[in-house]
Amino acid sequence: MAFAIMELTDAAAERIREIIEDSDKPVSGVRVGVKNAGCAGMAYTLDYVEEAVEGDDHISDKGVEVWIEPKATLFLLGTVMDFEETRMTSGFTFNNPNQEGACGCGESVQLKPADLADIARARAEATA
Repeated sequence: MAFAIMELTDAAAERIREIIEDSDKPVSGVRVGVKNAGCAGMAYTLDYVEEAVEGDDHISDKGVEVWIEPKATLFLLGTVMDFEETRMTSGFTFNNPNQEGACGCGESVQLKPADLADIARARAEATA
């Protein structure tokens, strides 16, 4: 099994497939990252990927392609990306073991970096 920074639920994979199919331009997947934002400190980002960015981590899960910005890897290790729809909203959610808090409005999160030793062990086990 290949090392994977994060996993997708069936709902997230299905929504990514819909995004790719509905795009006006050729899209091969999505790119997940984090940026400094909001009152809690960070926010998740999600962009179309037309061409892979060299240096990004890459996962292929449930038939979709996801690239992860290198600076986000430490904050996303072990994350499960989902897509949820309620009566009021719909969107991607991130069940992230590195999340320490969130702002009241839900726009930003407080993340701690994962342990580098955990990443090294996970990569070593994946290649063993």
